[in-house]
Amino acid sequence: MKGRQNDILAAAGFLLPNILGFLVFTAGPLVFSLAVSFSNWNLQRTIPFQWTGLDGYRELMRDNEFWLYFVNTIYLMLGMPIAIGGSLFLAVLLSQRLRGMVVYRTLFYLPTFTSGVALMILWKALYNPSFGPINAVIDWCLQGFGINDLLHAIGCGPLAAPQWLLETKNLLGLDVEQVGFVAAQRGIGAREALIIMGVWIAIGGNNMLLYLAALTNVPQELVEAAQIDGASRWRVFRHITWPQLAPTTFFIVVMSFIGSLQGGFEQARVMTNGGPAGTTTTLAYYIYTKAFQEYQIGYASAVAWILFAIIFVITLINWKFGQKELSY
Repeated sequence: MKGRQNDILAAAGFLLPNILGFLVFTAGPLVFSLAVSFSNWNLQRTIPFQWTGLDGYRELMRDNEFWLYFVNTIYLMLGMPIAIGGSLFLAVLLSQRLRGMVVYRTLFYLPTFTSGVALMILWKALYNPSFGPINAVIDWCLQGFGINDLLHAIGCGPLAAPQWLLETKNLLGLDVEQVGFVAAQRGIGAREALIIMGVWIAIGGNNMLLYLAALTNVPQELVEAAQIDGASRWRVFRHITWPQLAPTTFFIVVMSFIGSLQGGFEQARVMTNGGPAGTTTTLAYYIYTKAFQEYQIGYASAVAWILFAIIFVITLINWKFGQKELSY
């Protein structure tokens, strides 16, 4: 009995640092932010501190900026299906048993090791409308292939390279002042620039590795049997490989939704400062600006908990409907 108590004490001693770290750096701030969200705490002390109950949440629901930045967050998620599909396509290509395939896998995964800030600074330079190589290539194509001359001949206006991070336009024509659509806002702008960069980073990242690992677990006897029966590559993928990848796809979709709803802070902070006109401000960056630039800690905590609720509900929806696809 004494030896068992000594084992328990020794185990508790080893676990104590982790437990204390969790309480101090995770559970404690979590409970503190929940409590603060029911107050009007302002670090500038422009108003006296008081507990406001649900008033902060009611104000949040009427806040036009909150809904604009929520729409921004959802809009930037449009690249998620392309990124997941691209990761699957790349994984299928890299799963082929060819000489030097390990080198190709390493090359595609290399951007993941690069600092996110360094990549964003690089892409910011690439998007520069004056001397960026992306617009240089677009201008060369427009002139070299005579596209604008052709458009002029048929009575259409000339095309020009996008202003990218300096442009508020977007493919859906979202308004910059209120939630809605404006025809004059249709085009390509900062939102699309961030989506393109995000897809490029994500395609060769961890999702590709997850799909590569899942492809190795596909029963080869089923594939060989289908090939013997004369099934094409597409039919083999559609009826054998894809169902076997369902659990991995479900996990990637759930984690991508969570990451996308929480994301957008680094891109906005490094590349655009949330602009132009707030078009790249996501809820994560909105929380930062409210808490550490405007010092409205109580309001920022309320936004954070609303974001948590959105993520929780969407995860539950994904879990409910995604489970149906796993019964194969």
